[in-house]
Amino acid sequence: MKASIFITGGSKSGKSTFARERAESLEGRKVFVATALAIDDEMRQRIEAHKRERGPQWDTVEEPYNLGGVIEQVKGMYDVVVVDCLTIWLTNIMLAWEERSVEEGIIGLAEGLRQVKGSVDILVVSNEIGMGIVPEGALSRRFRDHAGLLNQMVAAVCEQAYLIVSGLPLRLK
Repeated sequence: MKASIFITGGSKSGKSTFARERAESLEGRKVFVATALAIDDEMRQRIEAHKRERGPQWDTVEEPYNLGGVIEQVKGMYDVVVVDCLTIWLTNIMLAWEERSVEEGIIGLAEGLRQVKGSVDILVVSNEIGMGIVPEGALSRRFRDHAGLLNQMVAAVCEQAYLIVSGLPLRLK
């Protein structure tokens, strides 16, 4: 049976490694859906390092905005899909879309994940950012609030959810 898995945790907690290793243990063609934009040299280096870690057995689709659409597109072409990362996608759309569209995008993504459930193994990586202090700036508070909603909606749709802390997975459901 195909599974949908939500993976969250703090920065550099081991989320991507957990997702990649879990995906590599599954059978079939694999695709990595990357949401990051190479906006500077440091980010380009991070992206290249992630590609090297995955190796040639992975296909990569870079999609910073239309995440729901690309998930729908790849479901018939691949057996295993890793989406990394939702909070980077959220940053992209918050900076490019109007506020109302951001909430619609979050709802649309959750619905898109619900629709592909059972047809593909999908692992979705996000950051848990709501455990710290309340941010000072309005944009940062909106990001935190949107990220909380995004994580709740995606976790609710997925059959399994993990919190990664210091490289250790804690199964939430």
